[in-house]
Amino acid sequence: MKYFLLFGLLLTGSFFSHGQELAVLKYDGGGDWYSNPTSLPNLISFCNEKLQTVLEPKPQTVEPGSTDIFQYPFVHMTGHGNVFFSEEDAANLRNYLFSGGFLHIDDNYGINEYIRRELKKVFPEKELTELPAEHPIFSTAFAFPKGLPKIHEHDGKRPQAFGLFENDRLMVLFTYETDLGNGWENQEVHNDPQEVRLKALQMGANIIKYVFQN
Repeated sequence: MKYFLLFGLLLTGSFFSHGQELAVLKYDGGGDWYSNPTSLPNLISFCNEKLQTVLEPKPQTVEPGSTDIFQYPFVHMTGHGNVFFSEEDAANLRNYLFSGGFLHIDDNYGINEYIRRELKKVFPEKELTELPAEHPIFSTAFAFPKGLPKIHEHDGKRPQAFGLFENDRLMVLFTYETDLGNGWENQEVHNDPQEVRLKALQMGANIIKYVFQN
């Protein structure tokens, strides 16, 4: 019970008046959870500058089965390969998300089939549903009238945003065939044009703002 209470207190605080830490999810299975090391710090910096947020500049690392996860209203997950949640991980993630937490999963190319399988352990009764372009997450700070921007081509498929909901609250966002995290990385990592990086950062800022306002 104390973890539910602690998390509720964190979420009722003002996002704009005090520092709040975000976290990267360290999961088992062999996938490279640590990929894109500069992406979340760059997104935090962008949000602090453009949205006047007061996010702590250095994100933390948290495991899905740890009670520490309840300290972070926003947890980011990425990678290319296999993902594995134990029964304890799945139960803890479920409690975290039902308590008001948010998980953003960004496919760095190759995580799709694994994360869909593992999310079924967390929410066997729920299905990922695609967010329409009219969803407010695409316009909360910057306008994306067509939905997710395409940052990296990969298989050339259209970018899609999928969500898991509880009573109309978006708990999990899975961004697929866009690779926002690559766009958040330092420019020299992928040599993306500045306009492409800006689109990725703006969409990331939309996600951050939407989560803390909803």
